Amino acid sequence: MHRATTLPPPAEALAGTHPLRARRGHAWGEEGIRRALALAALLSVGITTAIVVVLCGESARFFSHVSWREFLIGTRWAPLFEPPRFGVLPLVVGTLHVVVGSCLLAVPVGVGTALWLSEYATERGRACVKPVLEVLAGIPSVVYGYFAVTAITPVLKRVFTGTEPFNSASASIVVAVMILPLVASLCDDALRAVPRSLREGAYAVGATRREVCLQILLPAALSGVTAAVVLAISRAIGETMAVSLAAGNLAQLSLNPLRSIQTMTGFIVQVSQGDTPAGTVEYQTIFAVGLLLFAMTLTMNLVADAVFRRFREVYE
Repeated sequence: MHRATTLPPPAEALAGTHPLRARRGHAWGEEGIRRALALAALLSVGITTAIVVVLCGESARFFSHVSWREFLIGTRWAPLFEPPRFGVLPLVVGTLHVVVGSCLLAVPVGVGTALWLSEYATERGRACVKPVLEVLAGIPSVVYGYFAVTAITPVLKRVFTGTEPFNSASASIVVAVMILPLVASLCDDALRAVPRSLREGAYAVGATRREVCLQILLPAALSGVTAAVVLAISRAIGETMAVSLAAGNLAQLSLNPLRSIQTMTGFIVQVSQGDTPAGTVEYQTIFAVGLLLFAMTLTMNLVADAVFRRFREVYE
């Protein structure tokens, strides 16, 4: 007589879950995640569309009173005075003051810092420098603004005679400090993403470390470096509080970095304080300036995207 053997129950039965029910629950979870992600994407698109609609609508009312020609090529900006002047060139030049000055300082230093972190620094060195960059990135912009007024501007006054209390040089320096962690961190990530085989191949044919950095790594990581520079420029264009405190609010067409200027974001802050009645032409200037700022940023991003597609490197 043979004893009957009993097979052990399946794991799903022991766990109290039917296999079909488990698969259905997994499918419902995947579908919920997919819908949540789609909702997040639609929400971002909807918010951007709403911003563009508001900007275009209010700007259309502004340009029903002011001509495009006067706005774009006029050399005097005084919408809150009598008679009003609506030439936006002083604000554009003031914004370019800060953007060009800060990028001339931050981009070389940031790329150099990234090269040092990627190729020269020891683990101890990286552990010391990385937290410092993170601390710089976390300081509020208003603190940078007061630092520019109380520390940077007095030094500029001692070095350069004729420096005004509020000037674009001080604003450019402090914005350069603000965007430096962004440039260094993104460039470091781009350089470390380059395959190790390219470095080893260059060293195998006798290249020095400097030649590897300048002739191998930077061209290979050009798309990432370009993205870092574009993000830094966008941050410099959109910076408000630090620039408003350091550069002043005098809209004048000047190339002297030691004089007071006003940026496009600084003007928006000035008019948005509540002293200008809503619905007036003076109030609608902030939407016209915002639309021009949006167009400048969009154009810059399109150019950067074209550069990214042209020089993008794909590695196996």
